[in-house]
Amino acid sequence: MSCMEETVTVTPLQSEIETRLAGSEPEVEVLLAELSGSTLRLFIDHPGGVTLALCERVSGRLSDYRERFSLEVSSPGQARPLTKPQHYTRFLGRRARVRLRGDDRRSDEGRAPGTKCQVNLTGELVGASEQDVTIAAGDGVVTIPYERIARSNLIPGD
Repeated sequence: MSCMEETVTVTPLQSEIETRLAGSEPEVEVLLAELSGSTLRLFIDHPGGVTLALCERVSGRLSDYRERFSLEVSSPGQARPLTKPQHYTRFLGRRARVRLRGDDRRSDEGRAPGTKCQVNLTGELVGASEQDVTIAAGDGVVTIPYERIARSNLIPGD
């Protein structure tokens, strides 16, 4: 378990980008849109695969975002982000890393009051519904509601 400031998921921005691309690139799925400083990173997928030409096309469709951010558009790669219930269902049987949203910890646990502590779980995806995902990890099987997940991705090589 490592403690750090909690990363904020930018769900409204991702929804806005998904809506914009739905009209011009309906087969493109936005897997993750995240802000890191002044950089907006988009991980996209496409049934025919993600090519450089597709990344350039998507970048062009979002040209006004480049006025506010440095824009990076790429394929999900081997450590594919899992951001929607259907992603978890699709990859049942694969190993994933799940970072839970931080919980406040009391100072008597060796941390300052209000410190966010993130818990990381790694294990096999063994179940998924519209509300939660079940992972066989370390000490047993754990069911996690999606709203508790800060970030999740497949483990490369599995």
